[in-house]
Amino acid sequence: MNSKASEHPSNALPAIVAGPILRHCDAHTMTVWLVTSEPFAYELSLFNEGQALFQQKLSTEQVEQVPVGKHAYVTLITIRFDDALPLNSLIHYDLVLHGLDDSSFEQQSLRLTEAIPDLLYGDEELPSFAIKPKINQLYHGSCRKPHFHGEDGLTRLDSQLASAQFSAGERPSLLMLSGDQVYTDDVAGPMLAAIHQVIQLLGLFDESWQPDGESDHPITNSEQLFSHPLNYYHREQLLPHHSINPTLLSKIFGAAKQPIFTSVNAKNHLVTLSEVIAMYLLTWSPTLWRYVDITPETQGQVPAEFAAHYLKEHKAIVEFVAGLTAVQRAMAHVPVYMIFDDHDVTDDWNLTRGWEEAAYGNSFSKRVIGNALIGYYLCQGWGNHPEKFEPFTSKHQLYFTGDGVHEHEQLVDQMLAFDDWHYELATSPKILVLDTRTQRWRSESRSGKPSGLMDWESLTELQTKLINEPCVIMVSAAPIYGVKLIEAVQRVFTFFGKPLAVDAENWMAHKGTANVILNIFRNRKTPPQFIILSGDVHYSFVYDVSHRFIRSSSRIVQITCSGIKNEFPKAIIHTLERLNYYLYGSYSPLNWFTKRRRMRIKVRKPSIKTNHTLYNGCGIGVLTLSDDFKDVDATILNARHDVVHFEPRVEYDE
Repeated sequence: MNSKASEHPSNALPAIVAGPILRHCDAHTMTVWLVTSEPFAYELSLFNEGQALFQQKLSTEQVEQVPVGKHAYVTLITIRFDDALPLNSLIHYDLVLHGLDDSSFEQQSLRLTEAIPDLLYGDEELPSFAIKPKINQLYHGSCRKPHFHGEDGLTRLDSQLASAQFSAGERPSLLMLSGDQVYTDDVAGPMLAAIHQVIQLLGLFDESWQPDGESDHPITNSEQLFSHPLNYYHREQLLPHHSINPTLLSKIFGAAKQPIFTSVNAKNHLVTLSEVIAMYLLTWSPTLWRYVDITPETQGQVPAEFAAHYLKEHKAIVEFVAGLTAVQRAMAHVPVYMIFDDHDVTDDWNLTRGWEEAAYGNSFSKRVIGNALIGYYLCQGWGNHPEKFEPFTSKHQLYFTGDGVHEHEQLVDQMLAFDDWHYELATSPKILVLDTRTQRWRSESRSGKPSGLMDWESLTELQTKLINEPCVIMVSAAPIYGVKLIEAVQRVFTFFGKPLAVDAENWMAHKGTANVILNIFRNRKTPPQFIILSGDVHYSFVYDVSHRFIRSSSRIVQITCSGIKNEFPKAIIHTLERLNYYLYGSYSPLNWFTKRRRMRIKVRKPSIKTNHTLYNGCGIGVLTLSDDFKDVDATILNARHDVVHFEPRVEYDE
């Protein structure tokens, strides 16, 4: 496929190709993310109970438009208000797009609801949101893989909003997505076909890079990649490799090189920035799916041996696309916050020091990682806390121009050096969103030993943010307290030098990180109550954790919700759960010898699985808090429209 910018006329494209998504909102701020087919001037109006709160043509300081293609502009609208917006009340908003002087846009102006009529619920005339800084309810989840054969749990948020009669009281405060919002390393063939058509449709920019000296199939630019015979279902052969030190085994078996990217599903791993951007547009919006054709009969590049596999994936993708209108509508009505996990970039991202040395020491793999991180910044991270990204926004015009991305290597270096992806929200309770990917505590003893999820400096900074808080909601992509048996399996593989084989990423895998995080919980100045929201593992569970110390005690509720559209293999999870029960139950001798430091864990059981403690199914999590935050209710709205309650019935002493 030729990746050169399409000559598709912009006036044949929709004005808005993705979004709008409400991002950071508080009493003095409103942030909206969208992607348009050309730059526009904007006008925003806000209404509360029929009264105008704000009406203004927006300045260039309020609207940042980043060209990522000839007909693609990632746009972040950030409005700061001198007078506080009303709290706990519906605010309706109207966004109007005006064509610029040199615009090919045929209309003089276009209202948001004219551009996207499906954005409204029921009798609504305008989309709405509510600012609710006191957290009584929020939605959360992770791991949304488009081609997984299960329904999209994110559509349940839409159905809940539709049934709430638009009252502010029934709106959640926010939606928290805690990792793997996209899978850049695990891409279905039909999705990759759609991505390449979107690249042509929008004229997303070409790029070039340094070749991988270890590759048997060196490629140096996007055009070579897209036209390569191995472009579909064989990309693992094009991805970078690195030489390993010769050993007796490598001499016997000829294993002189090994892949840098360790995903077992890397056959369609995304490489270019244009591919990453197109993936985001297709994951969050139904709009561009109307312009692509992924029917099996039209896909000439798909190898014959993968035809049946493509057909199976095609069915799952068609079902995924059917839910995108609901997802788009919901994300326009509730503030959305996000943080990355590994699949947003690549599987096993920064898992060990050895992985980092191989990945960042190779110019090609560094570019692949950097492109995914640029995509994360533009489509996820930027909207969480816009002020944090001034080091990037001040250089947008240097990097992003009308004819391509300039100084690409420099941009990648800046992204990889950035260490401020974490953020906090001034809600009640305060929400702290952790970066467990780029601030790793690397092993000094062995390059293949798992890194700690956060290093000493970042954990120290975390502790200062906790001092004297009565209650905190902490968002960690990976659970802090995991399933004992699974962590034991990971330790065994790590002992034999194979942590990458089992994704040995848990808080207890690194002694330094484990000690510091547990000491934070025992510190008498840190909150007596923590609520931990996590995901990653593709199954859901809830722990009530009590820490007992001489000078302090802490109560922790950890709610792990995963995945939104992903599950753990059913047969394996059932076996692991039963083994965990027999080996580490409260009366097991093995549990007695593996007790965690002076803590007691109560495991809540899902209401529709009375013989299990783990819930394995697609859905979206709901956290509900009492006014004093002492009562913490955890439920999952699953894709089958059941409500799964987690109830404290079983106790394990640890």
